[in-house]
Amino acid sequence: MEHVLAGYLKQVCDKNDWLHEGEHGLRPGCLCESQVITVCQDIADSLDEGTGIDAIIIDFSKAFDLVHHYRLLTKLAASGVDSRVVVRVREFRVGRTQRVRVGGKLSNEVTVTSGVPQERVLGPLQFILYVNDIWRNIDSSIRLFADGCKIYRKNHK
Repeated sequence: MEHVLAGYLKQVCDKNDWLHEGEHGLRPGCLCESQVITVCQDIADSLDEGTGIDAIIIDFSKAFDLVHHYRLLTKLAASGVDSRVVVRVREFRVGRTQRVRVGGKLSNEVTVTSGVPQERVLGPLQFILYVNDIWRNIDSSIRLFADGCKIYRKNHK
């Protein structure tokens, strides 16, 4: 079921051109390397023009663990995803609990309110959709891949 949901979400992203042009994690032909090449080319072009680049490089710490389930569902619902798909995604995320065993002792059960699994097919896609609107209100180039983000622009001195 997870593969079906991920396939649907990828199709909707492609059909509606949802993903920011700087997203290199889900686009066909775009990889981590394509992001690095694009940034390096932008820097080289700037140097050729005699201008510098101001840059912010972000590596989101524990990014996949911090995706808030209800905010993710709100973003999906607001984007026009079929409500049945939002319900299925909700079933994957909301209402889960976890416990920890240390030295043979089991902790109390707690409700998990955030996080998507990195190693599964749906988790990384959900993370990308969660942060996809980071570019709004930013007047700079932005390149995204997984939990990394590069924001930069030419420095005209």
